[in-house]
Amino acid sequence: MSDPTPCPQRRPLPRKPAWLKVPLSGGGAFAHVRETLRNLGLHSVCREALCPNIAECFQEGTATFLILGNICTRNCRYCHVGHGSPGPPDAGEPERLVEAVRRIGLRYAVITSVTRDDLPDGGAEIFARCVEGLRRDISGCRVEVLIPDLRKKTGALERILASGPDVINHNMEVVPRLFRDLRPEGSYASSLALLREVREKGCHSAGGGRILTKSGFMVGFGESPEDIRQLLDDLAAVRCDCLTVGQYQQPTRDAWPVAKYYSPDEFAEIRRAALSLGFQRIEAGPRVRSSYHAARMASSTVETAEAEG
Repeated sequence: MSDPTPCPQRRPLPRKPAWLKVPLSGGGAFAHVRETLRNLGLHSVCREALCPNIAECFQEGTATFLILGNICTRNCRYCHVGHGSPGPPDAGEPERLVEAVRRIGLRYAVITSVTRDDLPDGGAEIFARCVEGLRRDISGCRVEVLIPDLRKKTGALERILASGPDVINHNMEVVPRLFRDLRPEGSYASSLALLREVREKGCHSAGGGRILTKSGFMVGFGESPEDIRQLLDDLAAVRCDCLTVGQYQQPTRDAWPVAKYYSPDEFAEIRRAALSLGFQRIEAGPRVRSSYHAARMASSTVETAEAEG
């Protein structure tokens, strides 16, 4: 097998268009969420991954929790999260996460993690304990987990399913043609298989409805319209319920360079193409990320999922 394609040489970034510029914020709910996470020793993917929506989401009193530390065992070529050799899992993290949800007043919690290939279960037990703690202690709180591929670790997905989240999200991130270049330690086929398995098992959340499946990807790496269509077709084939599509923004000079900034009209075209394939809910736009408007997306699809049984 050949080596992954070398990262394109550094070049001046194209000027960001107006629709990608976001206002800064530092007070009110933004400060409350930031200080809550800091005081409880928790991480958010909002800060670690330099999410462009951090001001909007924090100001609305929402955040996506990043569990299992902030050091990833993989090194995807678009990601700002640190990589290397992480420390052991923090057994007290699930309890602190529940307390953060209580203090912030969340009715919908999104939990993701760095990839932990070093752990026998990929971190599944900590994910499950977070979900179970929220179910036990925060009445009415719905839970979405954005999980890594778990590298086919025996029993890992089953443990997360058994905890009863409302949504299981696993991002494809990039089109198949560029997958190995940008995610050299991942597997396109394995990621699709995980989404298929969740859907085929038809497990139910602790709230009673079918666990929804969700995925997302970014554009702007140098993909073609045909590449995008193939990814949409593949996700539709595994009957993925929800989809997010957003613009890649290069986090550092050493990361994979931006090849193109897509316009809002081009995102609208991607959305129309996805709708024609049967996705229940789609968020597609320049600033969209995997947990953008997550509560709204889940609420709009739950009735259909319950009807399916």
